[in-house]
Amino acid sequence: MEGDDLDDEALPSMTTISRHNFGDDSEKPDLCISVIENMREDYGLFVWPCSIVLAEYVWQQSQRFSGTSVVELGAGTSLPGLVAAKVGADVTLTDDSSRLEVLDNMRKVCDLNKLNCNVLGLTWGVWDSSIFNLQPEVILGADVLYDSNAFDDLFATVTFLLQKSPGSVFMTSYHNRSGHHLIEFLMVKWGLKCVKLLDGFSFLPPCKASVLSGNIQLAEITLI
Repeated sequence: MEGDDLDDEALPSMTTISRHNFGDDSEKPDLCISVIENMREDYGLFVWPCSIVLAEYVWQQSQRFSGTSVVELGAGTSLPGLVAAKVGADVTLTDDSSRLEVLDNMRKVCDLNKLNCNVLGLTWGVWDSSIFNLQPEVILGADVLYDSNAFDDLFATVTFLLQKSPGSVFMTSYHNRSGHHLIEFLMVKWGLKCVKLLDGFSFLPPCKASVLSGNIQLAEITLI
């Protein structure tokens, strides 16, 4: 498998490599991404359903990503960003600056897939030098809307990045939980609007939809 220089036996306990295929033929996929996961250590080291949904969307929208500057927020195992890089985007993968193990795993996953992505510690709502150098045309975020206490910091960060790149878009997949009205309120507060809203299962291949559960939505969000 392309870039698959590690095997499960060489990994620490509770760590495994998952493989994610993209394309119409599951037996002969057009693209395969390998991800190092750890089931014990950190929720940022596991491929969650929202990440699978957003990665599939990136793959199906691949023409929008070729030659595009992309930043993934709260990337964790980084599956959507890795797909974007494979289809020709210039990708920066970010996660909280304090989560050193997650950031280190992101670098290993890039090496595993032979990708030259920039890996950056970026804490939502913190205005340090790292965020000022970013000018993404597309911002990705899979399951970043899970903790309502962090929503304001997330939307502040997204708004700042969208303002730096006129015409840019935030693509996010999320579980439609009880905080949906809070999300709508904060979009208005930060001058954002939803320009596309999809059922996350509406575009998933049956082989992926059959193993996922939940009410997952995908939204494209821009400045008003």
